[in-house]
Amino acid sequence: KAAYIERQGGPEVLQYGDVPDPIISTHEVKVRVRASGLNRLDIYGRSGTRGQRREFPPAHILGGDCAGDIEEVGDQVTTLNVGDRVVVNPRITCGMCSLCLSGDDDLCPKSRFLGSNMDGSYAEYVRVPAVNAHVISDIVSYESAAAAPTIYLPMWNMLVRKGNIRPWETVLVLSASAGVGTAAIQVIKQVVGGQVIATTSTKTKAEKAIQLGADHVINYTEEDITARVRELTNRRGVDAVVDHVGAEFFEAAYKSLRAGGKYGICGVTSGYETLLHMGALFTKQLQVYGVFMGSKEDMRQIVAMMNKGSLSPIVDQVFPLEQASEAHSYMEGRSFFGKLVLTVS
Repeated sequence: KAAYIERQGGPEVLQYGDVPDPIISTHEVKVRVRASGLNRLDIYGRSGTRGQRREFPPAHILGGDCAGDIEEVGDQVTTLNVGDRVVVNPRITCGMCSLCLSGDDDLCPKSRFLGSNMDGSYAEYVRVPAVNAHVISDIVSYESAAAAPTIYLPMWNMLVRKGNIRPWETVLVLSASAGVGTAAIQVIKQVVGGQVIATTSTKTKAEKAIQLGADHVINYTEEDITARVRELTNRRGVDAVVDHVGAEFFEAAYKSLRAGGKYGICGVTSGYETLLHMGALFTKQLQVYGVFMGSKEDMRQIVAMMNKGSLSPIVDQVFPLEQASEAHSYMEGRSFFGKLVLTVS
């Protein structure tokens, strides 16, 4: 069984039915999917927007993040066994280019993404390279694991590896209610030990962000982000910005940086283009950098933290796979806090 599309459009184009079982190669594993996380990329793939136009046939199965049980292992797989509980890293790299071999596999020019340019995880079974499957402990639910990769990988990359955020630093997290926003708060508070100023749009979401660990929350529908940040930091500004939103809040967040601050970008849901004040860039010696997912080593470290109970994705609502269309409609409504997940019975 799978949820798939035979044309692009609204949530109604998602169908539920039978598809052929995937056949694995010698270095791959077949995973019995128990849960699949929803991401914005799924919406773009379904609707054919943001560079995701495709031709049909064949039908296409959406879905990147997933967790489940190893059903079958290829002849050359020695690190996993049938029955292992795993979470899947949805970004598949070539493993042979100079960047992969040097450990910079997140920059692999030949990478593919599960559910985007190959069939994905809205299905009972999925096949992936064995190196993309990580064993999860019994304390990690399938639903929680399936919600993790696409929100934690860019945050680990942005905050831990590239940003090197320190415990005494303060980070401005834009749109705290989104999956990436909730992941950012957790990584900053529970891994780094830093301070968080978050933004959101409602009192209810603000309360949830505080419960998650945010030290301060700015309601951007009622308060000026830059002015409030200056007030909260005694006019110093924040050490770093986490931006997964794009154009809408760039100017206000950019102005909120202290001298020498860092601006990380991993998404553009509100628009691709903005104006960059280059005078401030060099006079304040700012850093602006982008991340797209993370490396295999980032994923290994994230799973280790999940297995210890130090990281746990926030899941807003769970839908059965056959209700994928309803889940997409709910996601487009943007009334949720955290992640949405499909379960596969």
